[in-house]
Amino acid sequence: MNNSKTYSSQEFIELEESLGAHNYHPLDVVCTGGEGVWLYDVEGNKYLDCLSAYSAVNHGHAHPEIVATLVEQAQRLPLTSRAFRNDQLPLFYKDILDLLGYEKALPMNTGAEAVETALKIARKWAYTVKGVPEDQADIIVAEGNFHGRTITIISFSSESQYKEHFGPHTPGFPMVPYGNIDALQEAITPNTAAIMVEPIQGEAGVVVPPEGYLREIREICDSNNILFIADEIQTGLGRTGKLLACDHEGVRPDILVLGKALGGGIFPVSAVLASKSVMDVIKPGDHGSTFGGNPLGAAVARAALRVLVEEKLVENAEKMGRYFHDHLEEINSPHVDYIRGKGLLIGVVLKEEAGGARRFTEALMTRGILAKETHENVIRFAPPLVIDKQTLDWALPIIRDVLLMP
Repeated sequence: MNNSKTYSSQEFIELEESLGAHNYHPLDVVCTGGEGVWLYDVEGNKYLDCLSAYSAVNHGHAHPEIVATLVEQAQRLPLTSRAFRNDQLPLFYKDILDLLGYEKALPMNTGAEAVETALKIARKWAYTVKGVPEDQADIIVAEGNFHGRTITIISFSSESQYKEHFGPHTPGFPMVPYGNIDALQEAITPNTAAIMVEPIQGEAGVVVPPEGYLREIREICDSNNILFIADEIQTGLGRTGKLLACDHEGVRPDILVLGKALGGGIFPVSAVLASKSVMDVIKPGDHGSTFGGNPLGAAVARAALRVLVEEKLVENAEKMGRYFHDHLEEINSPHVDYIRGKGLLIGVVLKEEAGGARRFTEALMTRGILAKETHENVIRFAPPLVIDKQTLDWALPIIRDVLLMP
């Protein structure tokens, strides 16, 4: 391999388009460096990151303490598999469970793996604890959900593109409208094992359910001996201005699914948290992952949790999110229908006649701000939680000009 050639952005783009699968439609910026809230392309241009790798980079790019932990652990012991024990995983368990108030954890790597893990736990609990007849357990999900892209997970997506040509699909996932408690109640049967929702639907366009929705789900689950699974892969660990998005309603799920920011923006780490009575249905051989619980990931996640608390990133997300949201509201663009979200997870919903969100995200890119459209007509703003008022004051006039363009 010859790595001496210097490539331009366009050459990198052409290489990627010609050699890689076309499973994404990225903005045409080729990043080569990052620090804090900023990204740099191969020509040296500087951009404010307002996507945070879909909320995986809550701590900012290349956070020095997390990077130092990664390097130290990588030099000492990166991987053993779970065939042996390591000295980082037990400490990761202690740190995350102490912070979030659960009794047991099961580590994985990606968010989709963690969701699959939660589904397996819920099904086995249904058969061995609740007494649902074998192979009859249902897990109720919500329309507009995004929990990943495995065959089972896309089987209960309401997005046709995610499902088309990938069947046959996995049964056992009745779907109800998001935010509709009456429909949820009607879908419950004696075979219902769990209800799984996102506290805020990120990929659906930063959709916030009605106030009290999560509390009512909790009450329904308690009344019917059903597990409440909260997918907080995108919303968890400070993104919405609370440690967990469920905290806005004071709700504690039976099974909590975390990922993305758990890896500090530099390494894939996910986890499923639950009570001892729920998690202990899993026995040796029931589930696993070669890389899940590896010492490198465990050490990085411990550093990420430590930084989250010590640097008060949750509090900053609440404060800067309110500031960002309020100033977006003041722009009064003819293209904007309304703005929704919590903390630093904000969706600017455009009117149908605005011509779609892509042209606005492309215009923002040319002016040094990287955001991403979702569901055609929503611009998602989700900068790293380390962002400050000075940076927002730089960005807001640019966003205003773009939202007011013809």
